[in-house]
Amino acid sequence: MTKLVHLYVWTVTLLVAHQIDSAYWREWNLSGIPGGVQVFVLLNLPLVLLFLFGLVQVVRAPRVGARFALALALVGAATFFIHLWFVWQGHPEFQLFTSWAILSATLVASLGLVWRSIGVLRTREPG
Repeated sequence: MTKLVHLYVWTVTLLVAHQIDSAYWREWNLSGIPGGVQVFVLLNLPLVLLFLFGLVQVVRAPRVGARFALALALVGAATFFIHLWFVWQGHPEFQLFTSWAILSATLVASLGLVWRSIGVLRTREPG
């Protein structure tokens, strides 16, 4: 597997782990999403589908997949900074070590994914 594939898989995995953690913290309440856990889960389905489709693109056509990877990296970085903002606002959620380890690793993986995606887009070489 290429570096782009590895970084993509790590970033998706960390975001899924974060969503599991988010269910524990009832993030729909924190984010003001009406409908509780049911709507929260349903909102995640198209995102998971989109990013799994992106993984297929990364494997089959790295230059196309790199665009999906940039979108995934944006989501990963935004996830970290949104939760940092929640903490600055004084919310008690996501205060466990594991929560922040996942969020921090997501940011690092996302930054690596941006770096590798740009490299793939700048050259004609595969991921």
